[in-house]
Amino acid sequence: MDSSIEDAGALPGRAEQTDPGEGRSATPMTAPAAPAPVPSTSAAAEAHGGPGSSDGSPAPEGASASETSPASGVCPAPEVAPDPGAVAGPEVAVGGGAEGGAGRVAVAPTSLSPSRASDFMQCPLLYRFRVIDRLPEKPSAAATRGTLVHAVLERLFDAPAAERTAPRAKSLIPGQWDRLRESRPEVTELFADDPDGERLAGWLAEAGRLVERWFTLEDPTRLEPAERELFVEAELESGLRLRGIIDRVDVAPTGEVRIVDYKTGKAPRPEYAEGALFQMKFYALVVWRLKGVVPRRLQLVYLGSGDVLTYDPDLADLERVERKLRALWDAIRQATESGEWRPRPTKLCGWCDHQAHCPEFGGTPPPYPLPVRAAEPGTV
Repeated sequence: MDSSIEDAGALPGRAEQTDPGEGRSATPMTAPAAPAPVPSTSAAAEAHGGPGSSDGSPAPEGASASETSPASGVCPAPEVAPDPGAVAGPEVAVGGGAEGGAGRVAVAPTSLSPSRASDFMQCPLLYRFRVIDRLPEKPSAAATRGTLVHAVLERLFDAPAAERTAPRAKSLIPGQWDRLRESRPEVTELFADDPDGERLAGWLAEAGRLVERWFTLEDPTRLEPAERELFVEAELESGLRLRGIIDRVDVAPTGEVRIVDYKTGKAPRPEYAEGALFQMKFYALVVWRLKGVVPRRLQLVYLGSGDVLTYDPDLADLERVERKLRALWDAIRQATESGEWRPRPTKLCGWCDHQAHCPEFGGTPPPYPLPVRAAEPGTV
């Protein structure tokens, strides 16, 4: 394949060549007015993997920091925290009670991230629970480990190129875990029943193995990312705002752009590869709308299985994604205004924290907290 980004060493396993981004300074890709959020456990879990982390199943496109379940071959859903794609409109207080929404504020969505797009495609009711009701979810060991690994890989690039070694990266794990516990105290619940620290030690060791495996897939001594943890936001002509956080942006000496996303789960089966790429095409669309440049390469690095999935998009790809997102947003707006959020049962329901509120499991959703538009005459 004739590809200047390949010639620049963009592909894994070509460390003898120069990778894109080497020697390049950062090029901001955020809209001027867009503030970069501070990544949290779940912000990383979803932004480091909104859709596209379907580790073996088509639906869980949004759980990048999660891992494949050995039993089901699907991803557990990531826990939820403030999401760059869940910026809201007018707020409505949610009452207390058994529904679990006490002290929270219901909001109408005004923008879309890869994770929340995935939620709606997976199950509209799940989208409602996460974005409008903001129901709490328990921290996940897999998602939290993904957040930790992402933090380590980001911080490793603070070191000079020659010092970006596997031992150096693994030495960052304890400090990043401490920082994560400080910023997200709820993650300590994961090991509340582990008084001797044995489970925690094994969990941290697995994080170390994932970090170490990354060095078999990419050579950080030959990489100088243009951006890390890059918050991007763009408004389409339709008025829809798209937002997200890109793990890494590499820029070749020729100016070609590569978008890279780390996944701590396993690579999807071939029939689910398109679903896995949805998140990356979403990001590519935002970059194109912001900078007028179609990224040359989209790259998913699966640390769980040691695989790398790449795709070279073209303008037609991004236009198709934009049409899909417009249609998706129209459906979200209609559901928001009507209050009709239907569950969509799949094998992923077993991972859901909201079964107690789901009609499919005999539960009752909380009272809908937003105004409902009356149906027009002649509509059902």
